[in-house]
Amino acid sequence: MAVNVDSLLKLRGKLNAVAKTKISVNDMVVKAASLASVKVPETNSSWLGDVIRRYKNVNMCVAVQTDFGLMAPVIQNTHLKGLEEIAAEVKDIAGRARENKLKPEELSGGTFTISNLGMFGVHNFSAIVNPPQACILAVSAAEKRVLPDGDSFKVGHIMNVTLSSDHRVVDGAVAAQWGQEFKKLIENPEYMLL
Repeated sequence: MAVNVDSLLKLRGKLNAVAKTKISVNDMVVKAASLASVKVPETNSSWLGDVIRRYKNVNMCVAVQTDFGLMAPVIQNTHLKGLEEIAAEVKDIAGRARENKLKPEELSGGTFTISNLGMFGVHNFSAIVNPPQACILAVSAAEKRVLPDGDSFKVGHIMNVTLSSDHRVVDGAVAAQWGQEFKKLIENPEYMLL
């Protein structure tokens, strides 16, 4: 799915003018993905062989490339946290992941994963689901594109995202519903404040 991030970038600029911890686009993606997972709870589930476990809390894994390989540390209860708190926790846990200083419990208990390769200029990719989780979101770089604007055109920032899901838990229609909720939150970031 392609999402317009112009409003998100504008809000991010305003928030960073007063925030103690700089908020990244990825922090806002974490929040939007968490809230979309609350709206479409099937995506916040795990396949456990004979049963599907649906979680009440969204514990978001954030993929971090380190010298020791890819790690996906967990930020607990991201659906309940504000953007500045998410930013501080992601910065802390990603830094400790790069130093190989994570505790075992910080690498387990995740219910959903985000893999962001936008900082590497990647325009589109698919990520592989991290079992037993049901979903992972692949986030690409935001690019300037010419967009229709009534009878004329304007330049906007578009970001491609791809949701991969375990179809034993989340079928295509449910994944599409999640995508619609995510898109609504990213394109109208003020909704994340409700």
